[in-house]
Amino acid sequence: MSTTVEAGSVPSHRWLQLGLGVLSMILIANLQYAWTLFVGPMREAHGWKTADIQWAFTIFIATETWITPFAGYAVDKLGPIKGPRLMLLLGGSMVGLGWVVNAFADTLPLLYTGAAVSGLGAGGIYATCVGNAVKWFPDRRGLAVGCTAAGFGAGAALTVVPIRWVISTYGYNAAFLWFGIGQGLILLLVALVLHGPDRVMAAPAAVQIRMKQSLRSYTSLEMLATPLFWVMYFMFVLDAATGLMATAQLAPIAKDFGIADMEILFGVSVLSLTLVTNNIMNGLARPFFGAISDRLGRENTMALAFTASFCAYALLTFAGRSPWMFAICAGLIFFTWGEIFSLFPSLCTDTFGPKYASANTSFLYTAKGTSALLVPFANVLQTSTGRWETVFAVAGNAALVVAIMAFFILKPLRARQLRKDAAKGNGGA
Repeated sequence: MSTTVEAGSVPSHRWLQLGLGVLSMILIANLQYAWTLFVGPMREAHGWKTADIQWAFTIFIATETWITPFAGYAVDKLGPIKGPRLMLLLGGSMVGLGWVVNAFADTLPLLYTGAAVSGLGAGGIYATCVGNAVKWFPDRRGLAVGCTAAGFGAGAALTVVPIRWVISTYGYNAAFLWFGIGQGLILLLVALVLHGPDRVMAAPAAVQIRMKQSLRSYTSLEMLATPLFWVMYFMFVLDAATGLMATAQLAPIAKDFGIADMEILFGVSVLSLTLVTNNIMNGLARPFFGAISDRLGRENTMALAFTASFCAYALLTFAGRSPWMFAICAGLIFFTWGEIFSLFPSLCTDTFGPKYASANTSFLYTAKGTSALLVPFANVLQTSTGRWETVFAVAGNAALVVAIMAFFILKPLRARQLRKDAAKGNGGA
């Protein structure tokens, strides 16, 4: 059994490993957060319906998330050296291949195949990097996972404008091809040096008490047998669906509002500015709220962030047709949504322990895939009512429900489970 050590005794190169994880996440972010840029050009080139194209987005999200438990289990099983490196080699190859398939896809089934291949690769990389973060930083888990997840959330901000330029100048096929090959090659290089800690690490005792961290490490099967896990899962599904809807539909919404191509700042269009701002805000939310949760507690931070998300959707509902208000409200929505990808993995590892964290956090992350199934219904709701504002209202109320659940259901349930573990004398990792 691995020796358990306090975080204060670990080498400083854990920050290098965190940085490599952030870089890896940046390189797999574009197919989700820049996807909206490809929808229109593909529709015009092939005459496909928007709803049919968006199923590729759903397939990517579903495969990217539902593969993560298997990838996380493999990483845990293969060990801290072989696990992360082999998974990144495989994942990087699949991400590059998936983009190349998209570049040459002239039928919807082929487009869906590219989405599935790239999703499988991205999911393996995601599970590896998040698992590494929660294992390396038990003392700053919220911040570390937040920085890692920020790479996925904000990484696309660096490439939105270049991708849009390549699409407009050389076509969407070239954008898929060039960015896919480039990102895949860099991931293969990172795979050569990425690894996890060779010991199970615990936070200092004071941090364990303040953050209510479990001294027991649950296997995935043990975790899945607890009602607490499924409460977390439901909350994740509900809130993830709102943000994914905004991610996938932002360009069509701006176009329907008649403001997508309006120049808003230094010749930059409303849509371009909004996409860049959203990715930055989405990324900043993850370490920001993660660090806050290291101090205030995970559930308290969730209640605060999700209530703010409700307010952002309410503002968009009433003022979103103004170009500046559209950009501002969208940014606020992403800032109050992105934190789910730092808070939930941190909470999961605090509750169910670090030893099997790659697999356990990945099981919880599949909630994102479940929520992706709800994204196309935003189009159905908009079509039936004729108003995007109805969609915003539903999303805002969903965020409010999650905020209430975090404080009044999740928090007491977790406290009860930790007391039961302590009473049974479960200790060690």
